[in-house]
Amino acid sequence: MDVQTMLKTAVILLALTAAGGLLMAGMRFTGRPQPPSWLAMLHGLIAGSGLTLALYAGIASGAPQGAWAGVGLLVAAALGGVVLNLRYHLQSLALPIWLVLLHAAIAATGLVLLAIAAWTLK
Repeated sequence: MDVQTMLKTAVILLALTAAGGLLMAGMRFTGRPQPPSWLAMLHGLIAGSGLTLALYAGIASGAPQGAWAGVGLLVAAALGGVVLNLRYHLQSLALPIWLVLLHAAIAATGLVLLAIAAWTLK
């Protein structure tokens, strides 16, 4: 599989992750303190799959600079997701809306950068 196909597949997985993230954010904004555990775990699993594939594509085949910028932001977003899960969700504390928004903004920016790199790679 070539690097462009791997990056496109990673973008699709991460877009699915974003859809689940929007669903969970909507739950939080309507007053629910945390999403269901199964949804949070599925969100993290699919995000981890997409991020792992993007990292593999970059390391094994050499990804363009824009892809690496996107991957870096996605790693930062993943760390924010770990904080949301371990610090708040597992302790049954309400997820801070500011942290949810920051997590989403960083992840969305990383996804856009990765998508641009994947679809403009020659």
